[in-house]
Order: sequence, then C-alpha cells, then structure tokens
Amino acid sequence: MNASDRTPADLLRSAIAADPARPLVTFYDDATGERVELSVATFANWVAKTANLLQGELSAGPGDRLALLLPAHWQSAVWLLACSSVGVIADVGGDPARADLVVAGPGQFDAGLACGGERIALSLAPLGRRFPAPPAGYADYAVEVPGQGDRFAAYAPVDPDEPALVVGDVELTGAELVERARADADRLGLGPGSRLLSGKPYDSWDGLSAGLFAPLASGGSVVLCRHLDALSEEALTKRVESERVTATAV
Repeated sequence: MNASDRTPADLLRSAIAADPARPLVTFYDDATGERVELSVATFANWVAKTANLLQGELSAGPGDRLALLLPAHWQSAVWLLACSSVGVIADVGGDPARADLVVAGPGQFDAGLACGGERIALSLAPLGRRFPAPPAGYADYAVEVPGQGDRFAAYAPVDPDEPALVVGDVELTGAELVERARADADRLGLGPGSRLLSGKPYDSWDGLSAGLFAPLASGGSVVLCRHLDALSEEALTKRVESERVTATAV
C-alpha cells in the first residue's frame, strides 16, 4: 500500500487504485447462513454513500463522536471507513449519552435512545433488508443510504493527527490507527493478496484490526465470520480451503 497513507480512508483509496475488483470483505453469519462478498469497489461505494449520509443528511463533521453499537459485520466495517472519510470519531460500543449521533443494531436500540442527536438503525438482516417499521426514535439505514451519492468529497479536510477511533480504553488518531494496523499486518504475516479469516468480535482493537484494518493496510482481504462458534471444525476447515485463507485470527 501507499507509504504516505495516514488515515483508514487513505488506505481505502490506495486499495481502489491498486485493484478495485479484488475482494476486500467476505462476510459470513453462521447463525443465519448469510454470505456476502464485497470487492474493493463495492465496499468503497457503500462507504461513499454512508459518508455522504453522515456529512449531508446527519450534518456530522470532524470531531463529532458517533457511538457505533454494532457487532462484527460488513456494514459495521462500512461505517468505520465512512467515519474516517468525514473525520468523525468512531466510538465502538461507546456511551450514546456522550455521543453526537448513534448507529445501532438489534439489541442496542433502547440503549441508543440516550443519544440526543441523530440515530440510525440497522436491521443487519441478510441482503441489508429494511425494517417493516424502524425502531421508535431511529431512521432506517436501508431506507436512507441508497439515494446518497456514489462519490464523496469531504467539506473539511480530515486531520490524521486528530482522534479517529475509540474502542475500550484505546483511543487512536487516524495516523496511529494506520501505524498499528501495519504493525499487526506484519505480525500476522499479511501482504498483498493475503486472506485473513477472523472470528473476533468488534469489541477490541484486536478484533477491529484483524476484522478490517490490518487486511486493508496490507493490501489483503478479510473473511469476517460472525457466530463462528456455530461452525463445526470440519466446516471451518472447508471454509478455510474454499476461501483460500492464508492466515487466521480466531
């Protein structure tokens, strides 16, 4: 990847320039049987639309804090990169009462109501389906995002030395995040074309790095597995083979 990249959004731009057609995120939910594969280009399109939603409809800007109340999921990964594109601090599992806006999934809607700002709900249903009716106090992501623009241009430049991510007791600027992701990629033996299978949740830096940032920083891709404990050892072995996995983080 480009040595000058200093934010996750920079890493994504470099990935597009290198090979937009290659897979970036392959997502499995072993509780539902869902499988979704997103190329770099498709993932980047979702990020652009979500960043436009953040910046335009939700009036979010650099320094605003977003409580991200979502599990390890391909749409969670999209929101993390959209936040980086706008300069919004992604506070993963953070306190909604301290946030300017909240993005929540099933099981988190009541907690998210503590946020006095804009609230976005994700169904996390296969194919990104809409809610029959969105939770009270929330807008439905699946309704709001399709009409957003496919290209994103930030109203204000994103400073790589400002806070970008909070998870647990870890707070990182964009530049620190990229540096740690590159170090993790080296430790995991990742490089261009690598395929890392991760069953880690998105509730720690290790989970976020394995499940998104380290593969992105290395020019590789991630096979992100939710509810991996539902899979038998034999089925996991078959997945490793079928997905051409080169490294695992489970």
